[in-house]
Amino acid sequence: MIIFPAIDIIGGKPVRLYKGDFSTVKQVASDALETAEGFVKAGAEWVHMVDLDGSVQKKRVNSEIFISVASKTGLKVELGGGIRTMEDISFYAENGISRVILGSAALKNPALVKEAVREFGDFIAVGIDAKDGYAASEGWTESSDIYFTDLAKRMEQAGVKTIIFTDISKDGTLSGPNLEQLAEINSAVSCNITASGGITDLGDILALRGENLYGAICGKSIYNGSLMLRDAIEVCK
Repeated sequence: MIIFPAIDIIGGKPVRLYKGDFSTVKQVASDALETAEGFVKAGAEWVHMVDLDGSVQKKRVNSEIFISVASKTGLKVELGGGIRTMEDISFYAENGISRVILGSAALKNPALVKEAVREFGDFIAVGIDAKDGYAASEGWTESSDIYFTDLAKRMEQAGVKTIIFTDISKDGTLSGPNLEQLAEINSAVSCNITASGGITDLGDILALRGENLYGAICGKSIYNGSLMLRDAIEVCK
């Protein structure tokens, strides 16, 4: 299982949110590049980055930061937030990003997902964010009547190979991941499933590893010290 330490960006700075609520924004580090270099020292090969400004403004906002991390650290950058067009995808593909995540497009523009997968293949991942089991979009501000596994099946049919699943009620809470829903989506599709939200400590990492997931995204737990990144990476080798 791959451990993805996370860096979310607002106003050029690394931050964390509680359940995706922008009113709870808290800066957790002074510099994204410096933070990413610390992840490298802990043994990370990937970093999960999100342009939170981009997710709200529906366009690329902090792209220079992500490109800098990719070029200067050697980390593979998985990036979401504000990626809405084929032009956005091409831009990041040409500038050293290793994978982009389409989120709201999965619900609102499935044709874009199909086109992107056709052209870029495994470079494309889809983020499925759910509240009470139903998919949400637009930075989690809009809900839908589509059950999360139904959306996952649609994405699988579109050719998507990698899905990042977030239970919004768990994100930033340090209350443990939603193992039940993760097991449900992992058995519903053959895609690689990455867990996001609620991961607190090494026990959670071991539980996720036991579900045979592809990856786990760790943010707040790393910044507050309840999870040592090096230990998480070590037990997943």
